[in-house]
Amino acid sequence: MELHILEHRLRVASIAKESIQLFTYGLIKLAFLSSKTRCKFFSLTETPEDYTIIVDEEGFLELPSSEHLSVADATWLALNVVSGGGGFSSSQPIGVTKIAKSVIAPLADQNISVFMLSTYQTDFILVRERDLPFVMHTLAAEFTILRVVNGETVAADDFGVTNGFVKPKLVQRPVIHPLSSPSNMFCVTSLDPDTLPTVATLLMDVMFYSNGVKDSVVGNEDSGHIRFFSFSLIEGYISLVMDVQTQQRFPNNLLFTSASGELWKMVRIGGQPLGFDECGIVAQISEPLAAADIPAYYISTFKFDHALVSMNSVS
Repeated sequence: MELHILEHRLRVASIAKESIQLFTYGLIKLAFLSSKTRCKFFSLTETPEDYTIIVDEEGFLELPSSEHLSVADATWLALNVVSGGGGFSSSQPIGVTKIAKSVIAPLADQNISVFMLSTYQTDFILVRERDLPFVMHTLAAEFTILRVVNGETVAADDFGVTNGFVKPKLVQRPVIHPLSSPSNMFCVTSLDPDTLPTVATLLMDVMFYSNGVKDSVVGNEDSGHIRFFSFSLIEGYISLVMDVQTQQRFPNNLLFTSASGELWKMVRIGGQPLGFDECGIVAQISEPLAAADIPAYYISTFKFDHALVSMNSVS
């Protein structure tokens, strides 16, 4: 298998929900007018707590400096596992499950913190730029490691990390953070970028203006529903994660079905904000799911983590 180090240099930031109006000019440009920016990697995820932004350096320039924008101090790089020429087979495990043993667990064993972004198309493993030599050394035995430079894949440089790591013994990794599961069900979907103008106003409503809507179905956290919506536009591909109630607002036949056409149950990880330094959180969740062949997506946000588990696998 190949591990691609993408050329995007990423920032991870949080916007307070009550301050989102200060940033909508830039966010609308990044999401809907990407031809007017040099941004190639943009993701926005709304949770009950905040908006998490993952954006490349070019896109970050579109956001105003503000005390209401909290930015993680590191620059992050995105890794992507490519197997079989990059084609997707329906027999492959979905989402983070397929990389839990080969990528997530080894990095956790070496105390390397990761930030995950699963999309409809693929899974991005974000690592701090300063950790890259150790990431490469840890994964070199398992993968052919390539860097993407100007859109072309080339052999990655040897960073000269010679203090060889001892492969740890396999031990069970306990789940140490509280887990909760909201009552809404989710879908992982996409749409043709050419149809984006057709639903732009609806998406703007969902992304920025629906949080104040308190009707009997949408946004009713008292009934166990939570507010969660994720929009990604990465290298021209759109990915959407939304609950079923939000999906029903979109025109029929516009959204692609998820890879298996099924719905997903969310597991939220964390009782207090998790921060960025603790290692092994993704591994604690993804390893048991992988061992049981349970498909799962995984989306890290600024404060909490979120696993999406196949409803067909929920007992």
